[in-house]
Amino acid sequence: MTPAQRPQYGEYATPEEQRRLAGLPPVDAAPVMEEQVAPVTPPVPAPVPNARRGNVDRIVTIALLAYGLVNVVMTAISYLDLPTVLQQSMQILGIEGDFSNFAQGRLWGGIAAVVLVIGYALTVLVAFRRLRAAKRSWWVPVVGAAVTMVVVTICIMIPMLGDPAFVQYLQSGGV
Repeated sequence: MTPAQRPQYGEYATPEEQRRLAGLPPVDAAPVMEEQVAPVTPPVPAPVPNARRGNVDRIVTIALLAYGLVNVVMTAISYLDLPTVLQQSMQILGIEGDFSNFAQGRLWGGIAAVVLVIGYALTVLVAFRRLRAAKRSWWVPVVGAAVTMVVVTICIMIPMLGDPAFVQYLQSGGV
């Protein structure tokens, strides 16, 4: 390659050519500068979460889960005999007549009990994962209970809306 064909920048240009084409003075004319070294600073530790806040969160989360466990056990047992629960509910509401949709009541009561247990188990799993990761977790049992109860309520409403006495009560405007 001839000197006219040499690239202006790149691997074939000498350091002197690169400096000249970049508009810098030649190496001989450049002032000698001392090598500057950045001061060494110790690494800054990550902020430690407030241990008291973590303990309060842990206690509240476990207390909510314990309360939920008692509630799930008692409620799931009662849902296994849903026709009786719905009959008692109709009497409390002052609905005339008896609950007679027994087949759907037993089926959907069992489904509601299973949904309740699965919802609680998933809530416990998510809560303990967040506790292990030292993340705020008190809200997990609250949200888990709310979401689970929406699904359980739908399961209970199916046999209620299939009962003639309850439908009659709704059609009469609750009077």
